[in-house]
Amino acid sequence: MTFGEKVRQARIALDLSQTELAAKTGISERSLYTYEQMGTMPRMGNVKKIAEALCVSVGYLMDEEEDDREKDIDKDIFLANVKNEYGIKGAKEASEVLTRASALFAGGELDEEAKDLFFRSIMEVYLDSKEEARAKFAPRQRKSRRKRD
Repeated sequence: MTFGEKVRQARIALDLSQTELAAKTGISERSLYTYEQMGTMPRMGNVKKIAEALCVSVGYLMDEEEDDREKDIDKDIFLANVKNEYGIKGAKEASEVLTRASALFAGGELDEEAKDLFFRSIMEVYLDSKEEARAKFAPRQRKSRRKRD
């Protein structure tokens, strides 16, 4: 996959338009178009800006042979969102959880039944946390909306 294809794929995965990416990077829309569609290679400073805005590494964007990294784009996007929401410490903790869970699944230490149980447990924690957050934060949002109206 080429540099331009990777930029386009990561941009779409983040649900960004070229206009939005241009605003985030300070690179013109026209330049972004030429990188994605025409195969033009940007200067290294622009590569760094694009990588940062898309939450991917410079190495991923520059290495046409590094397609294995594509599967990690969702993980990188997730971790970037966690970092924005909970800071560096939250992103580090989330990364550690993902790494440990991946090791459990890939390491062969768990049989299929145990893996299914682990996955169901994670989903249950997620759903419980989501419900707690909804109960805790939704009433405040409604109250603040009423005050504004």
